[in-house]
Amino acid sequence: MPLSGKRIGILVEKQYEDLELWYPYYRLCEAGCVVSLVGPEDHHTYPSKHGYPAKSEVAAKDVRSDDFDGIIIPGGFCPDYIRRSEAMLRLVRDMHNVEKPLAAICHGPWVLCSTKALKGRQATGFFAIKDDMVNAGAEWVDAEVVVDGHIITSRKPADLPAFVVAFMKAVAEQS
Repeated sequence: MPLSGKRIGILVEKQYEDLELWYPYYRLCEAGCVVSLVGPEDHHTYPSKHGYPAKSEVAAKDVRSDDFDGIIIPGGFCPDYIRRSEAMLRLVRDMHNVEKPLAAICHGPWVLCSTKALKGRQATGFFAIKDDMVNAGAEWVDAEVVVDGHIITSRKPADLPAFVVAFMKAVAEQS
């Protein structure tokens, strides 16, 4: 897949799920992507659920959809914090509006619930947020990865291989 030089943003906030941030981060770096951690603040360190630090490189307020070829939203409890930031939500809405790959895993679709991105789409996520996703207009599907247009979703860390491959394919297919 032609990914060299593709610009990817991974959203970060406190309490992120370690594997759901770092597995895509390193896989995308290996594929030649330029990966940036995007937080509510720039150069701020956010601890994972297990305390592992991730330092944001840029603040959401300082970027826009033109700066990225795709965005990943990891799970853990960080999506609940991400959706409290209007700048983070604006970035997700903008990516959705221009139909660039927008991927969310586990609790990550909570962020999509706070936008219009799930309305009329098939999607999946951690089973505990199924009702939230349905209430946001999604048709919830129990599958390791669901791709509906530019929206890519998965349920849990065990789904990461399929999730990252689907995201990489979507980014590679962007013109």
